[in-house]
Amino acid sequence: MDAPQTGVYTSLEELVRLQFRATGFHFLPRQPVHSLLTGRHASRMRGRGLDFEELRSYLPGDDIRSIDWKVTARTGEPHVRVYTEERDRPVLLVVDQRISMFFGSRVYMKSVIAAELAAAGAWRVVGQGDRVGAVIFDDEGFEHVRPLRSADTVSRILHVIVEKNQALRADSNARRDPSILNQVLESVSHFAGHDYVVAVISDFDGADEQTRRHLTRLAQNNDVIAFPIYDPLASDLPENARLVVSNGELQVELDTGKASTRERLERFSDERLQAVLSWQPELGIPVAPVSTDRDALEQIRELLGAAGGRR
Repeated sequence: MDAPQTGVYTSLEELVRLQFRATGFHFLPRQPVHSLLTGRHASRMRGRGLDFEELRSYLPGDDIRSIDWKVTARTGEPHVRVYTEERDRPVLLVVDQRISMFFGSRVYMKSVIAAELAAAGAWRVVGQGDRVGAVIFDDEGFEHVRPLRSADTVSRILHVIVEKNQALRADSNARRDPSILNQVLESVSHFAGHDYVVAVISDFDGADEQTRRHLTRLAQNNDVIAFPIYDPLASDLPENARLVVSNGELQVELDTGKASTRERLERFSDERLQAVLSWQPELGIPVAPVSTDRDALEQIRELLGAAGGRR
């Protein structure tokens, strides 16, 4: 494992360097046997399909199943539809850099894990010859990078991620807005037409029933993967500590020495993660939880790669 960075902020240099580590996983079909996307979820990863190329007159030897009967009836002559293999599967990375992501109790901030995961994914997709784009959002809005098959596109994605990541501050004046998650997902449904891979990398703060509806709608024509970023502290609070918790406007000090306070906090945090994990059996959307206490690349290789380690 490479030596970890400070973990509070990422940098363009760090994200560019991930180009050389982005191996051992992918979002496309033919997943390794240990991958989260293997088995029944593999059927949702549609793989490379066919693009319509032209309509032409029937020639001896053409497959009769390719005959376009409507055109044949209209013209009085048999016509066939000709297809070519689809060249790529565009991947759209939805990357959360809200103030709720500016938290980490162990090695990395959630915002840094999300940035590294997105960067590694972008490099991996382009390296395989596919198109990659992104929607990077904070509490004030989002920026859309159209999917293209180029290192310049990855560079633009990384610049936007770093800009939003380094703007995060504990004393930020940015107004926390959980509803931005649903606004972004609604916009993503317009950006991703058909047969996209949509990877949502977020702590899913503000996720509700509307979030489920947006994801369900997206998954009807695309392959959606959720990457909930979580911190172990949420389910393993220290027994004697005073935590200052804020919603961006008000703050309160909590004494975890009180068993009742600690239990309520752990239950609240666990319920949020469990709600996201329930999308896998209920909505058929693969869910790959990633923790802040370990290297993002190691975890994603275990979830989507050949190394079937801890889940």
